[in-house]
Amino acid sequence: MTAIDEVRSKIEKLDQDIISLIAERTDLAEEVLESKKEEHRSINDDTQNQVVLDRAANIATEKNLDSGAVKEIYEILIRMSIERQHELSGEGNLP
Repeated sequence: MTAIDEVRSKIEKLDQDIISLIAERTDLAEEVLESKKEEHRSINDDTQNQVVLDRAANIATEKNLDSGAVKEIYEILIRMSIERQHELSGEGNLP
């Protein structure tokens, strides 16, 4: 295996780990939905979404990453969670 093949293999492993973590994060949508139901909260919580985006941007900055790009990734993750909560609640993909 060449040096580049070794690096690519490491990247592939990281990609698998990232996707597993995304799946785990998305699975937590069910727990979040149940808590929101108990507390009579709506599925979309703009305040919490902003907290998550700000936290992600701060961590990205600490790690010398493009905070804007990381925020975009987290916007997608938040959208996936919201969509999953709508699906679980029987509302489909409604906003």
